[in-house]
Amino acid sequence: MRPIEALVGLWFTLCVAACAGASQPARGIEARATASGAAARSFEPTAPPVQAEAAGPAVAAAAAAPPERAGLGTAWGETRESHAEDVTFLRESPSAPFAVAELRYDDRAGVDALVAYHGGERAYPVDVSVADGAITVYLVDHETDTPLEAVRVGDRTYVVGEEGHRYGIVVANRTDHRVEAVATVDGLDVVSGRRGRYDRRGYVLAPWATLEIDGYRRSQDAVASFRFAGVGRSYAAERGDARNVGVIGVAFFAERGDPWATSDLRLRDTARPFSSDGRFAPPP
Repeated sequence: MRPIEALVGLWFTLCVAACAGASQPARGIEARATASGAAARSFEPTAPPVQAEAAGPAVAAAAAAPPERAGLGTAWGETRESHAEDVTFLRESPSAPFAVAELRYDDRAGVDALVAYHGGERAYPVDVSVADGAITVYLVDHETDTPLEAVRVGDRTYVVGEEGHRYGIVVANRTDHRVEAVATVDGLDVVSGRRGRYDRRGYVLAPWATLEIDGYRRSQDAVASFRFAGVGRSYAAERGDARNVGVIGVAFFAERGDPWATSDLRLRDTARPFSSDGRFAPPP
């Protein structure tokens, strides 16, 4: 086994209960768990604000009260029960997802401004589909138990949130294959709270499973809820880096040895519309 493969084998992943053959529900299915203790933990259960360095009153005051950015971020909300368990999942490609879903969010004024900034015609999707519809992702508002309004301009999807509302990320696996989903909110990994990277551990979706990620994971049994809040009160800002506030990403990885990953997705992804073979059409 090569070194990179050994590292992959030790990744911590979270098992999600399957919803076999079910259509997309308004609420996702949460994972049930029994902690195995087999893998190292790297949860970060608190969100301490960045402290100003002692470099004089003027510098300290500026660090303590930065200019407030307009729009929404995602705050570290109340603790909610959410169970997960360790499972083994070896990726077909350790650092190359077969698909990535992106959703950008803000309040209504912010979304309208972003749409105007990019121009073009609006479309009104509820979810984002990737891999030819094999996976869908959308946001649900828990104050109303309905999907959040979303508009598409070009290849970008903008979701309209409301300050103070709790929300979740719903991911539906519409295939008979297991996939691993690594998610970030405001540029931070939802499991570890660290800067998002493809090599972070993720959630494993069983075939036909629907998962709701509704918070930053505090432990095997609890999350800190996602709540829309001002940018300055977001978890990312309290962690000291609000640069990527307003974007949610979910990267999807196929399982090693899965024929769906190698014989279908990879071929479709690399298919070419033109080639340089010959001048005229040959007989079959």
